[in-house]
Amino acid sequence: MTNKLGVYVCSGCGIGERLLAGSLTKIAKCEFAAPVAQSARAFCLEEAEWIRNDVGKGVVDSVVIAACSPRVNTDVFAFPGATVERVNIREQVAWSHPAGDPEAQAMAEDHLRMGIARAAKRKAPAPYTEANERRVLVVGGGIAGLNAALHAAAAGFEVVLVEREARLGGAVARLKSQYPTRPPYQAPEKTKIDRLIEQVEASTRILVYTGAQVARVAGQPGRFNVTVTRNGKPAELVVGAIVLATGWKPPDKARLDAYGYGRIANVVTSLELEEMAAKGPVRRPSDGRPAKTVALISVDSAADEKQIPHAGNVESLVALKQAIDLRADDPERQVYVAYRYMHTPGQNEYFYKAAQQDPGIFLARTAERAVSEDKNGRVLVELDSTPLGGRQQIAVDLVVVGTGMEPASPAVEGLHLDYLQGEGMPVNRFGCADSNFICFPYETRRTGIYAAGCVRKAMDIAESTRDGTAAALKAIQCIELSSAGAAVHPRVGDLAYPEILTRHCTQCWRCTEECPFGAIEVNAATRTPEVNPNRCRRCGTCLGACPVQVISFPDYSVNMLSAMVHAAALPMGDGAGPRVLVLACENDAYPAIDMAGINRANLPGSVRIVPVRCLGSVNRAVVAEAVIAGYDAVALMGCRSGEDYQCHFIHGSEVLNTRMDNIREVIDRMALGPERVQYLEVAISEAAKIPGMLNDVLEKARAFGASPLRFAAE
Repeated sequence: MTNKLGVYVCSGCGIGERLLAGSLTKIAKCEFAAPVAQSARAFCLEEAEWIRNDVGKGVVDSVVIAACSPRVNTDVFAFPGATVERVNIREQVAWSHPAGDPEAQAMAEDHLRMGIARAAKRKAPAPYTEANERRVLVVGGGIAGLNAALHAAAAGFEVVLVEREARLGGAVARLKSQYPTRPPYQAPEKTKIDRLIEQVEASTRILVYTGAQVARVAGQPGRFNVTVTRNGKPAELVVGAIVLATGWKPPDKARLDAYGYGRIANVVTSLELEEMAAKGPVRRPSDGRPAKTVALISVDSAADEKQIPHAGNVESLVALKQAIDLRADDPERQVYVAYRYMHTPGQNEYFYKAAQQDPGIFLARTAERAVSEDKNGRVLVELDSTPLGGRQQIAVDLVVVGTGMEPASPAVEGLHLDYLQGEGMPVNRFGCADSNFICFPYETRRTGIYAAGCVRKAMDIAESTRDGTAAALKAIQCIELSSAGAAVHPRVGDLAYPEILTRHCTQCWRCTEECPFGAIEVNAATRTPEVNPNRCRRCGTCLGACPVQVISFPDYSVNMLSAMVHAAALPMGDGAGPRVLVLACENDAYPAIDMAGINRANLPGSVRIVPVRCLGSVNRAVVAEAVIAGYDAVALMGCRSGEDYQCHFIHGSEVLNTRMDNIREVIDRMALGPERVQYLEVAISEAAKIPGMLNDVLEKARAFGASPLRFAAE
């Protein structure tokens, strides 16, 4: 343990009204021989200068602050030259227990003991600073890629833009117009793509490769080694971060077979209509005659949901735009728009009304639709379950089928990553580049590679424009952080990274498989795991996965968590109350417990709460240590899993849940009952459920009976 421990107990914000600060400082002095142990009304105000002076004079190099949650006042309680450990006695103790509650005082004292034990194991990290290339690679020259390149260049960064096609512009270059982005939101606008292309080609900071592809990406943020091939010739580049903006593609023709596409000459896709309209009057492909009646069909029927799940409001608005464009080109033309759902969010409702008010545009809501051809070459469209009732049939010269928007294949293969976990970008169930869609939408599962535009999700021109800009800013942030050896979201700024005691490694490589970000490779010479520090997001999943506990962080380890587990003073003897250890994910469960305290909800005083980076970082050895120490139950509390929610570290709760059988097997071998270990899921927004969840765990612990190991230790 350090000889320069400083413990500072705050009594402000109602803490002193419910807890005895003097008893806490006495524990620091008597049990841990802390050279400095003080209390004050508000260490977040002028009293913070006390701590700063102690650190500056060299009196203290390990600071423990017992006050508010570590989720607040992070800038106030940062003291260069010392490690800082925060002990939460405000939200999770004082604010969640009535005044004079003896359980609250015992809980605060145990939390302080655990905090001091953690501080004793904490080491100041030595940041990794070997990767510092200040250049951005943008893959894809569509609307998102062009905006990403321009904004990165405007920020002073060199940019390499790689486009597969012979010219820039992507799908937008094929469009006649776009739906409105400015008031009064009633008429289509020009895309301005040509102007963007001119700006990119004129920029001295942007190097453009057209007709080129990315053949290989190796390395890590700050120093990606990239191979670009053009005309069969490779070019080697080094970049600091990558923006993936490879756009979208129409679905396979077979998916549109139900609408006659590919079988009926006068059935075209919405993208093909754009190309026809850009060249001149819209005519029937079969005979070149003017298309005087046109039906625009959205692919959003119940049957389409499995085939083409990438439509939404973009397809609705494209149909309205094309209807208005077709009418503007020929005022005598009649246009039908058939749809199941019409999505016109925000100001786009004005555009929808403009289409409604056009006497030549007929909007038809229909559950199902079918397309066939009569003997005269006219296309027959059958509409079922319309507001008029029954089936309706219309005969038109041309049918235009909405395409849907599938992410282009580079989301899966295009970067050709030289990673142990595979060359493709991880994707979600829709084939889009997988990211944390709730909290960090641009952060893909490959650190330093940011998805923008339709490779991330179906979006329109305006949204793709913003997306490209945002992804460029994230790439710049990544370069700045990696230059300092710091992590990106969600533990942004964290300087520590995992260290592996390779001489004790069994070479099971489980860490390389379970790492959600592909940060750990296998050293070709030693066949042991090797960390790429700037790929690492500091989740600790590798630490939790390691069966022999040889992976640790300077400020987070199995040894540290075990020390915290043993630091609490468990009550002994007849009538001793139960004790439950809660290992709470710092991204969802821990904040939810905090918010329960902020709402002054009563929490049971028999629980002891230890924050963990992610449930995926919980090693079975820590759970076993808690049971051996005598806790009556251990609750593993993390974020929700499933498609409608997402772990900050992709699948931490799911990984831990798969380990539960192994953990319970270990407990069962101790003849203590595997049901003493409980797995709980809670969303960050479910603070109201926390008291009930914790009380339920406590009641189950009472039902199990007191741990025999606690009394055996006595």
